[in-house]
Amino acid sequence: MDEQNELVSVAMQIILHAGNARNSATDALAAAKTFDFVLAEQNLKEAEESITKAHKAQTEIIQSEAGGHSYAYSLLFTHAQDTLMTINSEVRLTKEMIDVLKIIHNKTEAN
Repeated sequence: MDEQNELVSVAMQIILHAGNARNSATDALAAAKTFDFVLAEQNLKEAEESITKAHKAQTEIIQSEAGGHSYAYSLLFTHAQDTLMTINSEVRLTKEMIDVLKIIHNKTEAN
């Protein structure tokens, strides 16, 4: 596979897995808003697994470049990295928001 096709393929993997992570994080937060923390945690785990897959795909290219392989600039790959970074932040914030909802739920249950 030539380098341009390789970058396109990896970029699409990153975008796909990051998108799956966003969907799972959205589902996790929706479940947490109804205080279904078991489902929220399952969805959050799926989000984290998907974001890890996206990150691993990106890391393969970075390691290849560090090893001396040179790639031409790719707007699609740059977009994929931006997408990964954004959705990674969303997943992390979703985890924090779920923790806050757990605190709120526990306080209301105690009263």
